[in-house]
Amino acid sequence: MEFKNMFKKKIELFSPVNGKVVSLKEVPDKVFASQMMGPGIAFKFTESTIFSPCEGKVTLIPSTLHAIGITAKNGAEVLIHIGVDTVNLNGKGFEKLVSQGDVVNIGDPIIRVNQEVITNMGYNLITPMVITNSKSYHISINVKENVRVGDSVGVIIKG
Repeated sequence: MEFKNMFKKKIELFSPVNGKVVSLKEVPDKVFASQMMGPGIAFKFTESTIFSPCEGKVTLIPSTLHAIGITAKNGAEVLIHIGVDTVNLNGKGFEKLVSQGDVVNIGDPIIRVNQEVITNMGYNLITPMVITNSKSYHISINVKENVRVGDSVGVIIKG
């Protein structure tokens, strides 16, 4: 499905969770902490549902359900990676609420996380949100200490 505004250059990113914002440097995973996957921010979330941070198309949901990729209307690839090493859970503790190929709007629920199950198994649920194709974009992150779903957390500008 083609987006009507595919060439829209500027999009705003919104918080996908309720919780605390932390720097990627605080993520105990070298790939994210070094921004090797791209720039962004991370969250320590307080509730079980993760929501879409932008309008776009769901382009990635691995069978392990530990991450979700959304291609925004301006082509920016937004990756939300739920927790550290949670790929090893093989989907346990996660429930997808959308499917690959679905078009999502800001604030649509996209995945549910059973925090108790995952943390009881010893996993850290710090959740990075990064722009994986950032070389084509200018990214401005608004760092706040606490956020609610739908709070602005940044802007992505193509070009």
